[in-house]
Amino acid sequence: MLPSFLNKDKRSGRELSAGALALVMNIPSGFLIIGVLVYPLGYAFWLSFHQVGIQELRTGDYNWVGFSNYAAVLADPAFMSSFINTVIFTAIVLPLEIVLAIAIALAANMKGIRLGKLTALLMIIPWAVPAVVNGVMWSFLFNSAFGYINTVLLKFGIVEDNVRFISDPYLAMGVVIVAYVWRTTPFAALIFHAALQNIPDELYEAATLDGASVWQRLWYITLPLIKPAILVVLVLRTLFAFTVFDEIFAITYGGPGDSTWVAAWYIYANAFVYFKLGVGNAAAFLLSIVIGALAILYMRMLFSKVEYG
Repeated sequence: MLPSFLNKDKRSGRELSAGALALVMNIPSGFLIIGVLVYPLGYAFWLSFHQVGIQELRTGDYNWVGFSNYAAVLADPAFMSSFINTVIFTAIVLPLEIVLAIAIALAANMKGIRLGKLTALLMIIPWAVPAVVNGVMWSFLFNSAFGYINTVLLKFGIVEDNVRFISDPYLAMGVVIVAYVWRTTPFAALIFHAALQNIPDELYEAATLDGASVWQRLWYITLPLIKPAILVVLVLRTLFAFTVFDEIFAITYGGPGDSTWVAAWYIYANAFVYFKLGVGNAAAFLLSIVIGALAILYMRMLFSKVEYG
C-alpha cells in the first residue's frame, strides 16, 4: 500500500488515478533515459549530417553536408568489406554458440551425476569475464612467441614451428571467433538449461520404454520443446554478434591489414582514429538499420506459431 502523500494530489486533495500516479513515479527515470539514451542518439544522428573533423571539433563550427556522409560510407570499399566480415563472423559464431550451448545445458541437466552439477557451476565463469579481459587472455594464449596454444602444438608434434595466429590474415579472425564464442556461449547455455527444466521427465521415460535412442529423444522431444528458447537466443546473439568489438580491440586491433575489420570496428576507426565523426555516425546508423531489420524479422519468427512434436 502506497503512503498517502504519494497517492494524493496536494493541490486538489483528490487521490491520483493509477495512470497519473504511474506517470509521476516514472518522471525521474524518464529524465534519466532522455539524458543517457535519447539525447546522445539524437545528437549522433544530427552529427551524421555534418562534416565533423579535428578542425570542426576545435572551432565548434560543423558544416551541413546532408546525406554525403551516408553516400561516402556506402561507396567506401572498406565499409563493404567490414560488413561482409561481420556477416561471415555472425554466420560462424551463431551455429557454434547454439550447438555448444545445447550440449552444455544437456550436460548440466544430467540428474544424479556430479558432472552435471560441475558443468552448471563452471559454465557461468566465461560469461563473468569482461570482454576486453577475455580478449587479452586469448591474445596471450595464441601469442606466437610464448602462447600456450603453440606450446601444446609443438609438444605433440602437430606443428614444427610457432604458428603466428594473430598476425596471419587467415587465422586472426579464427582467434577472435574462438575468444568470442568462449565468452558468449554460457549466456545461451543458461537459457537452454532453464528451458530444459520445463520438459516433463515422463516424456523421456515414455520414449525410452518405446525404444527411442538418445538421439531420437533429443531430436523429437528436446529440440522441439526448447524451440522458443532457441529463437530467443538466435535473436539476441545475432544482434550482439553484429556489434562485436571488444575482442577485436584486445586481440587484433583490426589487423593484420583489414582482415578483422567488422562494421563496429569501421565505425570506431572513422570516429576515433581518423576523427571523421560525421562519417562514423553515419556508418553507425546504417548498421542500426540492418540490425533493426534483423530484429523485426526475428520477432516475426519468435511470435509466430511454434509447432511441437
